[in-house]
Parts: sequence; C-alpha cells; structure tokens
Amino acid sequence: MGPYNAAMPSWFWPTLTGFNYAIAIATIVTILRRRKPPASMLAWIFAILLVPVLGVLTYLLIGDTRIRRQARKRRRKRLVIARALSRHAGALAPMHADRQPRRLSSQIQGLVKIATKIGQEPPIRGNEVVIYHDADRTLSSLRVAIGEAKSHVHFEYYIFQPDDTGRAIRDAIIEKAREGVKCRLLLDAIGCWRMSRSFIRTFRDAGVEVAFFQPFRLNARLFRLNCRNHRKLVVIDGRVGFTGSQNIGDEYRGLEKKFGPWRDTHMRITGPGAAQLQEVFIEDWHFATGRDIADDESLFPPLEAVGDSVVQFVGTGPDRPSGVLHVLLLAAFSAASESISIITPYFVPDMAVVLALKAAALRGARVQLLIPARTDNRVVLWAGRSYYAELIESGVEIYEYDHGMLHSKVVIIDDKWSLVGSANMDVRSFNINFEITGLLYDDALSYELAVDFAALRDRARRFSSNVESHWTFVESLVNGMARLAAPLL
Repeated sequence: MGPYNAAMPSWFWPTLTGFNYAIAIATIVTILRRRKPPASMLAWIFAILLVPVLGVLTYLLIGDTRIRRQARKRRRKRLVIARALSRHAGALAPMHADRQPRRLSSQIQGLVKIATKIGQEPPIRGNEVVIYHDADRTLSSLRVAIGEAKSHVHFEYYIFQPDDTGRAIRDAIIEKAREGVKCRLLLDAIGCWRMSRSFIRTFRDAGVEVAFFQPFRLNARLFRLNCRNHRKLVVIDGRVGFTGSQNIGDEYRGLEKKFGPWRDTHMRITGPGAAQLQEVFIEDWHFATGRDIADDESLFPPLEAVGDSVVQFVGTGPDRPSGVLHVLLLAAFSAASESISIITPYFVPDMAVVLALKAAALRGARVQLLIPARTDNRVVLWAGRSYYAELIESGVEIYEYDHGMLHSKVVIIDDKWSLVGSANMDVRSFNINFEITGLLYDDALSYELAVDFAALRDRARRFSSNVESHWTFVESLVNGMARLAAPLL
C-alpha cells in the first residue's frame, strides 16, 4: 500500500463507495419515475451501473431533457392577433365570400384537430408559400426580405457560421439596424460555437440584440445542455416568415467539398401564417433572455389574405408534453391512404414509427423513404440501416441518395398535404430538440414537393429485400451496435 493510501482513514474508501452507489441509486430512481421509452431507460440504467460516476454525470448533463416554461398570458398580443386569426383560422373556412370552402377528407380533418390541440394554434388560410430547394435562392430571397423590412427583423437559427455566407447575412441585418429597424438575433449556443466574440460584437455595435439559447453556464440549465434549439426561422415585420431545414453557412451552399452539394427544403410564408412563427420566436426569446416583447403591437400587424394556401405551424420540444412531434407524425402516417414519401437526413426511428410505416405499407399505401448515403453523422446512418430489412419486408421502399448531403426534412401524404420543417426522423427531434414543423394543407404545394421527391428518388439507390447481403459482417455488427445506442443519440 502506497503512502497516499496509507494516509487515508480506514473509513474513507467504504464511505466513498457507499456515496457513489447512493448517487447511482438516486439517479436510477429518478430515471424510473420519468416517462421515458423503456429502451432509453434501460440504456441509461445499464450505463450508470457499469460506470457509476461517469454514467451519473453524463445523465445529469444530457439525460434529463425536461424543460418547464411557465405559461404566460399575453393579453395585449392576443387582442391584436385574434382579430386577424378570426378572419383566417380554420382549414374549412372560406377565404373569400364568393368561394366555397375546400373539402378535406375525414382523415385530414382528424389531423387538423390533433395538430391544433397539441400545437395550440389553428390552421390559417390566406397565405402565399414559396418553396426553395436551392440554398442560393433561399438566401437571395431572405436578403431581399431583410432589405424591405420597415419595423423589425427576427432571426432564430441553430447554426449561423461566421463565414462568407454568414457575413453577407450579418451585413444585411446590420444595415437595417443602422436604419432604425429593430433587429433581434437568437442563436443556439452549441450550434454557433464557432462564432467569435468579435463577430458577435459587430452585431451589437450596430444595435442588433443578440441572445444565445442554453449557453454553458454554472446554473440549473447546465443540466439541460443536451436540449438544443434546432429551429430555423425568420420573421420580418410580422408579415413575412421563413422556415425549414437550411442553416446559415457556406457548407449549406455546397461550398465545402466534404459532402458535395448540400440540399435543403426551405419556404417563405407571406400572410397570416407569419404570425404563428412570430409566436414561436417570442416564446423562445423570452426563454433565452427573460424579456417579454409580446406587448409590442408592431410585432402583430393587421393580417390580410395574400394567397390561397392553408398552413399551420407547430413548435415542439422538451418544454411541451412528451411526444408531441411523435403523435403528429404517427397521426400523419395513419391518415395516409395512398402514399407516404419521407426525406430525412437522420433516420433513427423508435418502434412506434417503424410499426406505423410497416402498417401503412401493408394496407396498400406506397411508403418511400429517402435518406442520404453520405452524412455528417455516421453512427446515425448505421443505426438507421439496421431497420432497413424489416421495413423492406413489409413493402417499404428505401432509397439512399449519393449526390451530396440531403438535409431536407419533408413528409408528403397522398401527394395532397405535407409537413416541412426542422425536425429529423430520430429520437433527438422527437424528444430532445426544440423544432418547428409546418403543415401545408395545399394540393399544389404538396404536388410540387412530390415532383421534387420523385426527381431525387430516381437518382438514388434502392435497396432490395436482401438488403442484409449488402453489408459485410463488420458492417452488420456496427449497424447493430449503433442501433443499440439509438436511445442515447
């Protein structure tokens, strides 16, 4: 026994061991009392039992994903927005007196009810929606909208890189701030870790308010670091909104050679639907800064119909009841009678999603899943591949796209209505990240998305029923190990 151990009192190590196990047991009890998927609970319990100290610390940092945001009544904001919403809310309400309301199937009406109940905002008519698949077109439209801002510019992004693309958007925002337009920028602290203090200072020196979501600080939120704000949204003057899957940076324009062309699906919403994006931004701004800006009536101007599209935006995250996004997707899959087309860069489903897709295929719907063959997260790709065989056996068509990074997050149901947003088809988006999903109750937009899906699918590789023969022994083993880790991803 060395001199260090000899100097220790005889009670030290037994006490330390007892304390170690007491903390482990307390953490396990906490896990058992949480309403988590059984696989996730077991994974965390085994991790804590195998490496108690490291397992407990890891769970405290990333395992507990509950975030409570106190509900706040925004009376003045509600009075302002209610007048506009009352004219346009409801997917079945006529947009103009001389037009008949569009008839929706009973399945879609059921989805509308579910989405309204869990999203707390109704579908809203009278919007013009433009969909972008090209990053440069998205950024060009965004810069034009910023240049036309008269009242305010609200930016909320998971990643905002301080590169050429980021500097171009920064300069456009700074120019408006110097003109007296109120500009607020909300960034995720982890997603924007590359942003230097000098880059941030250029915003603030011009009068732009900058805030970070869940920064690394020694407070209670330190134990919620795993909960990230994955949303990408912009609201300008309360009338124009942008949302989808595209972040700000050179890589998303395909300027970095590692993944080649980078493909996203983003959209511009002009009209009453922008108010729902504004609502999400105000909630997130309050959470990040503690400042409530909802009483500013300029954020919710009178909203008039400018188009025919019916949209509904649903914000989801760990501050909402468990599984909100999950319920929304399962309802969408159940409502499909003819087809389900999915584009997702990260596919790590749970068994509920797997069973829903299998059931849809078995009842005769054409279920197609399009995933990138090259990705920035290999473990997620391997985990997703472990589900291929059982899905294909039920009739699900699976394609891998190998012409760049496919980063879109799109679900198209029966080529008649669709979901576009920031959420991936994985456990993180279901339970951990803050996400925004737009439901488009629009035949024309959904058909446009379906045509784009078909073009991508025709360039992709389809896996056959003997998919497992494509993997070597080592690849099959790696896929299985990645699937085992899926509940923790």
